[in-house]
Amino acid sequence: MLERLPHLLGIESLSREQIEFFLDQAKPFQEFQLYPLKKLATLRGKTVALAFFEPSTRTRISFTTAASRLGADTMALQAEASSLKKGESLMDTVRTLEAMKPDAIVMRHSSSGAPHFVAERLEIPVLNAGDGTHEHPTQALLDALTIRDRAGRLESLNVTILGDILHSRVARSNIHLLGKFGARITLCGPSMWVPREVEGLAPQVRRTFSVDRALEGADVVMTLRVQTERIHEPALAPDEYIAGYQLTPERLRRAKPDALVMHPGPMIRGLEIDPAVADGPQSCVLEQVTNGLAVRMALLYHLVGGPPADAPHPAKD
Repeated sequence: MLERLPHLLGIESLSREQIEFFLDQAKPFQEFQLYPLKKLATLRGKTVALAFFEPSTRTRISFTTAASRLGADTMALQAEASSLKKGESLMDTVRTLEAMKPDAIVMRHSSSGAPHFVAERLEIPVLNAGDGTHEHPTQALLDALTIRDRAGRLESLNVTILGDILHSRVARSNIHLLGKFGARITLCGPSMWVPREVEGLAPQVRRTFSVDRALEGADVVMTLRVQTERIHEPALAPDEYIAGYQLTPERLRRAKPDALVMHPGPMIRGLEIDPAVADGPQSCVLEQVTNGLAVRMALLYHLVGGPPADAPHPAKD
């Protein structure tokens, strides 16, 4: 039986067995999204606090919807309107939330390690919804669920990650996760955006600055969001990025014919990815959004629900 986790702070510390458990737990919640009535009473009477100290739309709405569909109430802290603007410390703000007696905190913060700092000081579960350039564990899990559904496996895939890898918590979490399943991972992007030391991230990781070489024989192509404020640093113009790294139909042909195209969103069409690829048959972008709900429902059920890991699955009953 899988021991219940006190928090979900990252992928690096999870075992392959734990990852497979969460993916399996998410499967019935995937089917649940197709039901006309999307409401369970599994977490009725529980409250999930959403502490987003960094702007977010997709992840925040996904967690809010996941909690609601499990029957939980939510309380939201909007960073723009929070007391942090008035000089209150992170710990003071979180303790104020804790005093309202939530049963879990979902946290996004611009500082790497902030959720870990909070988790060490609170007695309720903390779920990392993205911390700085460190990790975004739920994104990696929903990506893995999408890949497993489409490709039928996670083992020994050729995965290309394209774009601003250096600043991407999505890339780091995916590298940790896919590396546990023996993936051969190729990192590609402008030289200043590809980490110099990649060996410690996962086995069988390589880097290249050639898109054509990176895409050759890929089973999965993950394009990353490019922060628009970084597109000019240092001296990289948008048209240079498009010419060198945009995922186009012509470039995608170097990957395998059934290669999956993924993006964590929101996409900047015409910069990171050609609209023909984003909307093409190989694109999994909308499936990633749907699977995000299933994964986050599974995690909230595991961390907040209370029953043992081998209890009947609520979405199956």
